[in-house]
Amino acid sequence: MIFGRHQQELEDALNSINQINPQEAPIGFVADLAKEEDIQKVFNEVDTQLPQLDVFVCNAALAYQSISEGNYSEWQYIVNTNLLAYMACAHEAIQRMQKNGAGHIVNIGSMSADVREQGSSVYVGTKAGIQGFTEALRKEVNESGIKVTLIEPGAVGTDMQPSSSEEQREKIEAQEMLKAEDIAMSVLYALSQPKRSDVVVIQIRPHMQII
Repeated sequence: MIFGRHQQELEDALNSINQINPQEAPIGFVADLAKEEDIQKVFNEVDTQLPQLDVFVCNAALAYQSISEGNYSEWQYIVNTNLLAYMACAHEAIQRMQKNGAGHIVNIGSMSADVREQGSSVYVGTKAGIQGFTEALRKEVNESGIKVTLIEPGAVGTDMQPSSSEEQREKIEAQEMLKAEDIAMSVLYALSQPKRSDVVVIQIRPHMQII
């Protein structure tokens, strides 16, 4: 089951999944995690469409630069998407996983939590929040049999990047940018561990990214 803010991008993702695994059609729908009602929609779909919730991957993120730019409503939307959504989704996921005595929450953060680039104070604030929240969350839920993993990528070729698709392909070729599939492999690695083993944090960066 996947969801996203925009129908076209959602359909692109569903088509890609269908090409890889045509035997099992994914469930997909539009939802905006900045909105409380859409978070409820997500978990209503989980309860309706899935036998149980085993894994929840939170990958909601919007780019934003300095606090000297924009206004309160813009910052609020970014914080709602980039941080509060992680908290709200974790709350809902944990309620369902605790009933099963098992589960795995994977939060996708960013290396910006540590690098703290100049001119990115709003974005950095949300990613540092994800880092702290995820580390504390693991300690809260591990006795319930629930695993929590934080994955912090460097530069990844996505729509969040200000560069064009062609520029991104050039950076990927030069090992200055990752592909989305690289992050997916990190998620798979964390999920593939035996019950006794927790992958707590993965930091993954392009080979030539030195900051």
